[in-house]
Amino acid sequence: MPSSAPQLVNAARQHAPEAWDILLKTHQLPLYTYVVELLRDQSAALDVVQETFAAVVRNIANLRDDAKFTSWLFSIAHQKCAQHWRRAKRTSAIFAPPPAEGIVNDLPDTDEMDPRSLLLRSEQAGEFFLLLEQLPVVQRSALLLHVLEDFSLEEISGITAVPVGTVKSRLHHAKRALRQLVEARL
Repeated sequence: MPSSAPQLVNAARQHAPEAWDILLKTHQLPLYTYVVELLRDQSAALDVVQETFAAVVRNIANLRDDAKFTSWLFSIAHQKCAQHWRRAKRTSAIFAPPPAEGIVNDLPDTDEMDPRSLLLRSEQAGEFFLLLEQLPVVQRSALLLHVLEDFSLEEISGITAVPVGTVKSRLHHAKRALRQLVEARL
């Protein structure tokens, strides 16, 4: 059995069940963690992860760089989350109250705080995730991909289909908002 990720991906492309098994076991928990934190619904997250892996199996022949399998996988999951939100929005549009007008999400600039430090200082990871839930989904997504999944800014840009500058901005605003939430709890 191949030992490196690109070799595993190539073996999976050649329909090797052992390679698929390793890829699934390696990626299912990090992918599920990312998706459940975005969707905030365990059942929907399980569905999205399953849909993601089904899409990966169908489209693995289209992957150009086997070394980028993980970011490609997360990109598909991100797209599946967006599809889930669109379906949910269409389904609940009739029952949803009208959006509030005049909401401004422009917080004053403050010094940067590294989210890794914030997580390490937190007494429990659960407390961190409760704070994380309060962030807008685009900021939460960028932060989860960068801090917990350790993707580079360029990889996050590819996963979320936004420019690197937008990823940087989302991370900046997410860090600032998290710091303010922590300060408010003190």
